[in-house]
Amino acid sequence: MLAFLGQITWWMWILIVLALVAIRDIFIQKSHTISHNFPIIGHLRYILEKIGPEIRQYFVANNREELPFNRIERGWIYASAKKENNYEGFGTDRDIYEHQHIFINNAMMPYKIDDNHPNVIDKTFLPCAKVMGEYNKRKKPYRPASVINVSAMSFGSLSAKAVESLNKGVKMAEAYHNTGEGGLSPYHKHGGDVIFHFGTGYFGVRAADGGFSMEKMIKLVEDNPFIKAIEIKLSQGAKPGKGGVLPGAKITKEISEIRGVEIGKDVLSPPNHKAFSNVPELMDFIEAIAEATGLPVGVKAAIGKLEQWEELADLMIKTGKGPDFITVDGGEGGTGAAPPSFADHVSLPWVYGFSDLYKLFQHKGLTERIVFIGSGKLGFPAKAVMAFAMGADCINVAREAMMSIGCIQAQVCHTNKCPSGVATQSKWLQNGIDPTLKSARLAQYFKTFRKELIEITHAAGYEHPCQFRMEDIDVNVDDHHLSKELDKTYNYEKTPVPFKGMQELKDCLYLGGK
Repeated sequence: MLAFLGQITWWMWILIVLALVAIRDIFIQKSHTISHNFPIIGHLRYILEKIGPEIRQYFVANNREELPFNRIERGWIYASAKKENNYEGFGTDRDIYEHQHIFINNAMMPYKIDDNHPNVIDKTFLPCAKVMGEYNKRKKPYRPASVINVSAMSFGSLSAKAVESLNKGVKMAEAYHNTGEGGLSPYHKHGGDVIFHFGTGYFGVRAADGGFSMEKMIKLVEDNPFIKAIEIKLSQGAKPGKGGVLPGAKITKEISEIRGVEIGKDVLSPPNHKAFSNVPELMDFIEAIAEATGLPVGVKAAIGKLEQWEELADLMIKTGKGPDFITVDGGEGGTGAAPPSFADHVSLPWVYGFSDLYKLFQHKGLTERIVFIGSGKLGFPAKAVMAFAMGADCINVAREAMMSIGCIQAQVCHTNKCPSGVATQSKWLQNGIDPTLKSARLAQYFKTFRKELIEITHAAGYEHPCQFRMEDIDVNVDDHHLSKELDKTYNYEKTPVPFKGMQELKDCLYLGGK
């Protein structure tokens, strides 16, 4: 017998294995019809289906075809983060007549800066023109030193090394880092400004009954002076109005301590908040947190129906109080995993949601009181110009920031198998991330973004992007009338932002001015 086995050649072994697979396909397994009807060959379908996204990404899709980010967009982020050549030659390969393509109207003569201008000294200096908490006279108002910042992505959703890289990077870029709803982790404590964000799970400020603990919030802010503002999540673009479950198997000792939950026990993040159930209670909640911590307090939401937003605006007029900033998330989705029915259909895309909300607050005379933050695939200078022209004061980026530290858009964030180590808790996969290197790349991406945004701003005849007006941007709307200015497309003109010059902003940030 042994002698016979020794005479079997390698190709005979292959035939034996294939025969066993065929027997299994036909007589044993019952779950896959294709494999049963087409033994052996049927497995090829599943293999191709599994590697199909990679094949399309690298070999089939053209430069402008992929979603959510195409090859040109990813390439620009990668090159910018590495300080490589991010130019393109021989003209654009984009169809500039396609629906919703934007055009920025340049001035006959660009804005001219003198030798002492802050952008001569630092070509990437671009702070927010507004101050969070200034109108409501918070004890610790905050002016973001960068108009581009890291959006809400929690530790748990992202890996420890990814969060560490982002925080070290925002410190280098003088930006801020939104914690996401997973609580404040040790990886958020590397020197960058932080906006503490929480949702219905109240992770990090969670009471024993699963509700909100003001005592924990006060202690968190007192113990961590780098927390500059607080953001209450009402909803997010990926799955507005839907809660989530953190499986007990994923709750390690570290996550348990950070989020304030029990080890090994499933944790529910419900769709609704326990701390408030209507708009007046939300207003009271905002004011209570602001009074207890002294920090600006804002809300984040994807936009759909406007009735409750109108109620909030009316209450702000009546009381003279309200959120210091509003982060508008686009229905394009983001880093949060969600059912396709939610990601594809629930809530409005950013341009529609933001324009609806901004118009509402503008009609109520409230836009000057609020810092508006845009979040929804806006991490490119031209898209940011459009956002500023519509009324945004800052840009938050999530997936773009992930790509700057190595994300390859594998779209397996929800499986814990992220090949780049960015969105996984696998120690092995995380080992590929060097926070020293990746933080420098995040910072360089932010600096390149700001530099190009400043250059476009000057080309349009302005000093700061807050000065952009709706009529400065044209957008293709249909085949009959190929383009319209933003004010005619969305039927409003943004409220002018008080702005006296970049030197004043520099003095306010670094010389203690107001």
